Amino acid sequence: MTALPDWMLLSASGLSADDYEVLPEEVCRRIEVVDGAIVVNPAPRRSHQIFARRLANALEAACGPGLEVSTDVDLRLRDVPLLNRRPDIVVYDSSLPDEIMLRPEHCVLVVELMSPGSVTADRIDKPGEYAAGGIPHFWRIENTDDLEKVRVFRYVLDPVTKAYAPAAVHGGPFTVTDPFTVNIDLAGLR
Repeated sequence: MTALPDWMLLSASGLSADDYEVLPEEVCRRIEVVDGAIVVNPAPRRSHQIFARRLANALEAACGPGLEVSTDVDLRLRDVPLLNRRPDIVVYDSSLPDEIMLRPEHCVLVVELMSPGSVTADRIDKPGEYAAGGIPHFWRIENTDDLEKVRVFRYVLDPVTKAYAPAAVHGGPFTVTDPFTVNIDLAGLR
């Protein structure tokens, strides 16, 4: 039997923000924290990472100097109980100093590439959490392994209900103008 590492031994209230801050970076890269509970994420497949990197590059080329694009970074949605996600792609205010924790108020767009093991989280949990945090735009991308079936589901935050409203579904090349203008050719991302 293998003993659990110390960082997995939680108090009754779960992992706190302070506990998370002292974890080694190699641990943080593999986990999310939901209501203080540690969720260990499997490493994404290479095709997932390639698609995410190429989409991030396209977003970065289009977003302009006031915004920055990062992949697989911590996004602190709540401190108590701790809610820390690692979106596949996030577009945020470029003036944010590197040492400041990324939070919803810094973000304009979050993108999740759905994997077989993340269907519920990517379709239900994360959109609800990102919307509650006030992030204006959310994209969910499905079927990245099959370009014939890949779909981008775009959502826009309704400021009254703090929920996402569907904006569009794309299955081929598309252009969006908000939060910035970008042309995306899905076939070119594989």
